[in-house]
Amino acid sequence: MIDTVPTSRQTPTWAKVIDHTRCIGCHACTTACKSENEVPVSVNRTYVKYVDVGVFPHAHRAFQVTRCNQCEDAPCVSACPTASMYRRADGIVDFDKTICIGCKACIAACPYDAIFINPEDHSAEKCNFCAHRIDIGLEPACVVVCPTQAILVGDMNDADSAVAQIIRRDPVTVRRPEKETHPKLFYKGAQQATLDPLAAARPPGNMFMWSEQDRSTQSVVSGHPTMPNNSAAAVLSYDIPHRAPWGWKVSLYTWTKSIAAGAYLVPLVLVAAGVLDPSSPLWRWLAPALGGAFLGLTGILLIADLKHPERFYLIFTRRQTSSWLVKGAFIIAVYSMVLGLHFIGTVLSLDDLSGRLVVLGLPVSILTAVYTAYLFAQAKARDLWQSPLLAPHLLVQAVLAGSAVLMPFSSWMEPDTLNALNWILGASCLTHILLVLCETTLAHPTAHGKLAIKEMTDGKFRMYYWTSVFLMFGGVAAPTLGLAAAPLALLGLLAYEHAYVQAAQSVPLA
Repeated sequence: MIDTVPTSRQTPTWAKVIDHTRCIGCHACTTACKSENEVPVSVNRTYVKYVDVGVFPHAHRAFQVTRCNQCEDAPCVSACPTASMYRRADGIVDFDKTICIGCKACIAACPYDAIFINPEDHSAEKCNFCAHRIDIGLEPACVVVCPTQAILVGDMNDADSAVAQIIRRDPVTVRRPEKETHPKLFYKGAQQATLDPLAAARPPGNMFMWSEQDRSTQSVVSGHPTMPNNSAAAVLSYDIPHRAPWGWKVSLYTWTKSIAAGAYLVPLVLVAAGVLDPSSPLWRWLAPALGGAFLGLTGILLIADLKHPERFYLIFTRRQTSSWLVKGAFIIAVYSMVLGLHFIGTVLSLDDLSGRLVVLGLPVSILTAVYTAYLFAQAKARDLWQSPLLAPHLLVQAVLAGSAVLMPFSSWMEPDTLNALNWILGASCLTHILLVLCETTLAHPTAHGKLAIKEMTDGKFRMYYWTSVFLMFGGVAAPTLGLAAAPLALLGLLAYEHAYVQAAQSVPLA
């Protein structure tokens, strides 16, 4: 029983200590959590990871109780578009399933892989310290059943609590402190071989004890595939399966959005530069029509990827403004309005309206192209996406996609503009290749980033990556190849988007 908090005291800040000098790896916490919170089979709010350290006969098994870290600066809270994930006044990061749209942004953001989609109600959930028990003065279920008292929960603001005393007196650590989330889950006596998700090697043949690891491209196999970040011999022997939160729909969305932005941005710039006549059907009709069609397809993909697509409207009505999913939704809405007004102006022969939209259309189309860089950066778990060059790279991709998709129409609508589009496509493809080479050849600052690059160039996504490089050189030759370069560039960009989006999510986090 947790001591009742007097009303005169300040609000408690709940924290948990897991003492791995006591943990025996019995999984009592896992089963108690499942029973208390009705967690379905195949997913876990908490579980125990096993790592075998050393070489026979000098070997031992180390454990790590893995769960939500109750971060003070929780990335899942910032990323959630509807505030379904939220941080209570007492420090507990809780969730409200009734307003979860199943976008999986919280999963992509969590550096600890502690959040999952419940297969029965299709909403995100995780460990919440058994908040319903805390609120009535009871300890979490895992604390109650632990036979060795290896799990403790208490108020960090109460100097007399066992948790506060251990945190202030004993050497404790947290997982992935470099993410600066300031977790409230502290480990005492835990080994680096368990705390660092890349410290232990994968078992030979990926054969895990008592668990199956999916071999599909969207699965995330635990442990380091080649060079573990640990001086001692360490092999992961038990872990639960994990999956990448964002699949092919998100890869395809980045491609369709590039076309949607570029199909309007490229002719807009050509008109502003005097290369394309404002009365040209390429500008008046085709630009808003193509931009609108691919923007609509982008919206369909985004909604289809939600686990609760019927709740997509909550992005607008229950918006949590720190989320780039919300900001992106409003950017897309404004961009669709610009395209709609442009098309109406063309139908009604309101040439002044189309001309004035250039002033608004330029920044909005650029924002449509680049906002995904900020959305991906909000996924703090994915080191590959934490690049300051991602926004300009997405702008280059939009120009690439826009010029490529316009070329076939220009050949019969506006032949005089085709040469300019050829050179724009060639230059943007070359710039794209240079940016990709910088990303993949320069040393990445983190082990997670390096492993993601390896998975992209030499791992499970290498086929998509090298196909994209080969096809993109065809785009570079656009001034020579002409129209034949357009499909090569578009297919090359699609292959690269899939390799890039999926490789970032292929690195184990837990």
